[in-house]
Amino acid sequence: MKPKISLITLGVRDFDRAFAFYSQGLGFEAHNHAEGEDFCMFRLEGTWLALFPRDQLAADAGIEDDGRAPAGFALAHNVGSETEVDAVFAKAIAAGGHAHKAPQKTFWGGYSGYFADPDGHLWEVAHNPFTDLT
Repeated sequence: MKPKISLITLGVRDFDRAFAFYSQGLGFEAHNHAEGEDFCMFRLEGTWLALFPRDQLAADAGIEDDGRAPAGFALAHNVGSETEVDAVFAKAIAAGGHAHKAPQKTFWGGYSGYFADPDGHLWEVAHNPFTDLT
């Protein structure tokens, strides 16, 4: 197995709302999506992000959808400066995201903030001055 993640699939409660958040709100370009379908993929730099109805994702994985948002992980988006962190964070909130922690200096010497998408998936927007993750 190669040590990489090629696709991240988010189970969403309201596909149209999630699709609008990522495509119109954050500006991600949708691929493999036809009007009326409840699945889409967004090509990212180095990987893909897919949206799929939460109940169907749970069924596909053979698990029960108990309604809780995943809280055991965060998706991260790294940018080249603190100013870019602020801009991405503001864009996410304006698009309907929910602020959890406003961008600020971190204990490890970087700068980051956390928001959740409309389905509660947690995102960190960060600037790491020590490692180029952009």
